Amino acid sequence: MYLWLKAAHIIFVVAWMAGLLVYPRYKIHQLNAQPDGEMFNTMRDASARLRRVIMTPSLIAVWVFGIGLVSMNASVFSFGWIWVKLVLVLLVTGLHGFYIKTGKAIDAGTATITVGRLKLLNEVPFIALILITILVVVRPF
Repeated sequence: MYLWLKAAHIIFVVAWMAGLLVYPRYKIHQLNAQPDGEMFNTMRDASARLRRVIMTPSLIAVWVFGIGLVSMNASVFSFGWIWVKLVLVLLVTGLHGFYIKTGKAIDAGTATITVGRLKLLNEVPFIALILITILVVVRPF
């Protein structure tokens, strides 16, 4: 059962990361588009579907399967790497929330975020993924 949980966890991590990497790009296109124009509306609708169908369900699944994994192997908490991983996952979860809040503000035309800042924030999930992968595979401490 443990390996099935691990496989599901990895599958949903991949889906969640894909969403976190694509969502800001949709919003960047939306910010660069004419408000209420065709591109603006297309990106608004596409990002809403991405959020509803992939991002949020994947986030929930990552947490559910991750909690399942640690509940089956609580001894993992004796290692330092798991605590760093959890902090990074919490930060990425917070970033997910920030993306959604910012995306809704962009949809409403009330966003104050710049395209440059959104491009910079778009790199954070990938950096976190790299660090988390190293922590889980290499287990440096």
